[in-house]
Amino acid sequence: MNLQVLIVGAGPAGLVLACDLARRGVTARLVDKAPSYFLGSRGDGLQPRTLEVFDDLGVLDAILEAGGTAPLTRVYDGAEVVAEMRMAEPTEPTPDVPYPNLWFVPQFRTEEILRARLVELGGRVELATELVAFTQDADGVTATLRHDGVDEVVRVDYLVGADGGKSTVRKQAGIEFVGDTDETITAMLADVRVDGLDPAYGYAWVTGGIALSPLAGTDLFTLTGQPPADGSPVTSELLQGLVDDASGRTDIRIREVVWATVWRANVRVASRFQEGRVLLVGDAAQVCPPTGGQGLNTGVQDSYNLGWKLAGPRELVDTYAAEREPIARGVLDLAARALRRHVDGDEDAHQRGAEFHQLALNYRGGPLSRDDRSTPGPVRAGDRAPDAPCQEDGEPVRLFDLFRGPGWTVLELRDGEVIAGDRTLLDVDGHARAAYGAEGFVLVRPDGYIGLTTDDRDAVGEYLEAGTLAVSR
Repeated sequence: MNLQVLIVGAGPAGLVLACDLARRGVTARLVDKAPSYFLGSRGDGLQPRTLEVFDDLGVLDAILEAGGTAPLTRVYDGAEVVAEMRMAEPTEPTPDVPYPNLWFVPQFRTEEILRARLVELGGRVELATELVAFTQDADGVTATLRHDGVDEVVRVDYLVGADGGKSTVRKQAGIEFVGDTDETITAMLADVRVDGLDPAYGYAWVTGGIALSPLAGTDLFTLTGQPPADGSPVTSELLQGLVDDASGRTDIRIREVVWATVWRANVRVASRFQEGRVLLVGDAAQVCPPTGGQGLNTGVQDSYNLGWKLAGPRELVDTYAAEREPIARGVLDLAARALRRHVDGDEDAHQRGAEFHQLALNYRGGPLSRDDRSTPGPVRAGDRAPDAPCQEDGEPVRLFDLFRGPGWTVLELRDGEVIAGDRTLLDVDGHARAAYGAEGFVLVRPDGYIGLTTDDRDAVGEYLEAGTLAVSR
């Protein structure tokens, strides 16, 4: 069997890539050196664009069931409630944005859901399997994996590093990780089981700088605060003392610490996302502060951009870095600015506005984006393809229903109609025309971005047949 892709690292980015490749019939192997699955909440905020990706991958219902919107947080000064606030106020869906709200799901639950989907697609995660070394040539990568002290040599077309900020793949590929770590900005995070608090609310104490927020779909709270100055381990006793001092209450009891970490302000990006047949996604490519909830989401978008390209010709794979590197740098700048506002005491630093939702991120001007319309429409090549409600034979259907799956979608816009292949949709309320324009053709890529806008039907075929743009599986 020809193993086409080896993915190192089974976090969200690695799992999304494995799922995407599996549904395209690409033979891939997903390994992780950890002996067991991650159990922490870490990246618990899923942005609207990530929810759209999960819709396409077939896991959205499980994600929605497992999570919730930001809870109302009661802010205390001692025993007195001095304010109530939410990290993000929920908004109503619109025809073009069906999932407008930041959705909170503990990272371990998101990974569970993606692993289950991968099994449905015929894949699996190989734990306790470490990448030891690799070499590459013009035709592929030869990698050495180690499991239970036994080395195995595998030959693959591509190696993808999804193995986090300390990426072995990135280091062995000789790719520099540019940026810095600010040791003066730190935070302690711990997932705890606690008695005495209503899980319908979050809690924060001005005095002591402690916050406890319920983790949707679990019996856990995430506790945030400053780590001990002496580097002491995070224990139930330590956290209990912090809560006691901040709240002045005796009824809040920390029963168990399930997961804990000390975070330091770390803003870094790989100097390049591709070295020959070796590619980087997720935290292996960029790490950013948690302000703005960008880290996990950016990794998901990396993998979603790369998956369909790995199913195509080499020229298509080589567009990955050109599209994702500018996005990563923009996201890091956004998160870093939000962190600075938070450090400076800006109360709006944690507000998740449209700039954080990743819906406006685009590949305009990129190697796969081409605008040929004589009259520009509302969207341009490189933009996210918006949703719109339509009807087919009197039944409701969404444009996202057409986009779902591994292929390209050609939309032909006519008066009151949208033609997609042999399907004719009635644009009953004109939302599709408002989103895409009154007429012409729009070619939607497998990752839900627009590749081409044109007035000429023949241009669509020419675009798809071009050597660098061949239709992938």
